[in-house]
Amino acid sequence: MDQPQYLLLMAVIQEQDLDSATKAMQGIGASLTYLSSAGGFLGRRNATLLVGLPADKLQDSLSVLREACKQRVEYMTLPLEGSPMPMPAPVPVTVGGATVFALPVERFEQI
Repeated sequence: MDQPQYLLLMAVIQEQDLDSATKAMQGIGASLTYLSSAGGFLGRRNATLLVGLPADKLQDSLSVLREACKQRVEYMTLPLEGSPMPMPAPVPVTVGGATVFALPVERFEQI
C-alpha cells in the first residue's frame, strides 16, 4: 500500500495554547483552521486544530505542538466524602498538552 502524500491532523489543545500553537504551525508552513470545542471531563474550553500538511512534515508538526502545548497542573474543587457540610477540597489535575490524530488524505485541493 502506498504511503499517503497528505495528512489531516486533528489536534485538541487547550484554548490558552491556541495562539502559540497556530503561530508555531504556521511557522513550518502548515495551513490550518480551528474549531472551538469543550472537554468532556473538566468541561474546559478547548480548540480543535484542523491541519492539512504533506506527510513528510508530520514529525515537524508534532515537535512544534509538543513545544507550544505544555501540560500544567490545575486544581479542581471536589466535595469531601463523609463530610456533614459540603466543604470543597482542592484536587490537582494535570491538563494541557495536545491530543493529535493523523489521518491519511485521499485527495487534497486548495481552491
